Amino acid sequence: MSQTIFVLEDETDISRLIQHHLEASGFSVRAFLTPFNLIPDAERQPPALFLLDIMVPGGDGLDVCRRLRAHPALSAIPIIFLTARAGENDRVLGLELGADDYITKPFSTRELLARVKAVLRRFERPSTPSVISFDDVVIDANAMQLKVRGELTTTTATEFRLLDYLARHPGRVFSRDHLLDAVWGDARFVTPRSVDVYVRRIREKIERDAEDPRYLKTVRGAGYRFEMPKAS
Repeated sequence: MSQTIFVLEDETDISRLIQHHLEASGFSVRAFLTPFNLIPDAERQPPALFLLDIMVPGGDGLDVCRRLRAHPALSAIPIIFLTARAGENDRVLGLELGADDYITKPFSTRELLARVKAVLRRFERPSTPSVISFDDVVIDANAMQLKVRGELTTTTATEFRLLDYLARHPGRVFSRDHLLDAVWGDARFVTPRSVDVYVRRIREKIERDAEDPRYLKTVRGAGYRFEMPKAS
């Protein structure tokens, strides 16, 4: 069964172009000119990925992203922004809201397809169950679920992938550049400082005191290290 991509793009010619090339590459596409029905339709049929223009009538892609990241059933689905807004502040805001990639207009369809496929590859789930458990934290890679103190904790796909990667390599110090390569791959809009944003968000979810972390440690001048409790 082909993967479905939801495309929010108000320019009809661009929307048709995107839909044509995605479908030619084997994807199913649901196109939306406005954001009104996007989330209700996603609740009925969750897509594999959201491709969101930022500037659309009746709202904007940033608000849609914000609502998706707060939605328990849709928060882990990757999001790519597609926009003419190429400023640094726009990219940082997209990152803060949980975007997984950011493509600026004008773009080539070849680049678009490559970035869509790259993001989807990053969020493929393992073929066999793989669970990491320590103290009151459970990281279930197969279900892409995080439980903290017995409660299911909402994460974005990128947050989960970064946490899972660090927890699977306890004791190792990773530079920001290494983590970018391992987790984001060829996503071009992120920078080494992007890792800091995600580390802060992960700490807020797994640590009892995010300002004095027990698990996800900063190694000054080097990067980050995940410390697994010795009793686990």
